[in-house]
Amino acid sequence: MSWAGRLLIAFALILLGAAAATWGLARYQSAAQVLGVAPAQVPVTQQQPEQSIAPAPAPMGVAAAVADLQLRLQRVENAAAQAQGSAGRADALLIAFAARRSIDRGVGLGYLEPLLLDRFGARHPQAISTIVTTSRAPVRLADLIKDYEALRPSLLAAGPSEGFWTGVQREFGSLIHVHRADRPSTQPRARYERALAQLSAGQVDAALAETMRLPGAPRASPWIAKARRYVAAHRSLDEIESGALLGNPPAS
Repeated sequence: MSWAGRLLIAFALILLGAAAATWGLARYQSAAQVLGVAPAQVPVTQQQPEQSIAPAPAPMGVAAAVADLQLRLQRVENAAAQAQGSAGRADALLIAFAARRSIDRGVGLGYLEPLLLDRFGARHPQAISTIVTTSRAPVRLADLIKDYEALRPSLLAAGPSEGFWTGVQREFGSLIHVHRADRPSTQPRARYERALAQLSAGQVDAALAETMRLPGAPRASPWIAKARRYVAAHRSLDEIESGALLGNPPAS
């Protein structure tokens, strides 16, 4: 056999082998995977259903955030104003109490005078004027009581304009006096004793009213003037203390 015939037979055998190999690889998938001519099959897994996720809450709007911030600021401002008002009332009460103590002791106001003018001068000018004036010529309760006891004979004696016959009638009328049990006696001695008791209790205004009904009241003009100044000063002190409790701020 010639070389050409041998080559033709060899080529035919090669073609036959290739065809058989192709048929076998297509027939057996596992063999193709072993030889690396087919991709490995990936096992199909059943997908789990996705869990439902709750939607995130929507962010607060800008307008709502601003409103909430304004509300918080308002609360802070209110709290600060209340604290400032309490401190202001405490300061005013302290000044008023210190002024009363100075008046009762019969000493000058000193450094308290400008503080009183600044705190109460605009709203209570008359009261401050009375307090300052009284502090410069102080009147003490102890002095009023002492002077009143010394005035007893003058207060119980007849008035300077009383006539002889009027004095005799008054003296005889004081010997026997009948009055209702629920009403105080109008006799001069009884009035004087009541006035002295009221004065000792610090009720200067009541003692002054009783004194004005005594026959010798015109002779006690200096004492009456001092008592009136004392009463006016303490009424003024009561006024500024009430203003301090109410929290009246000093006028700007």
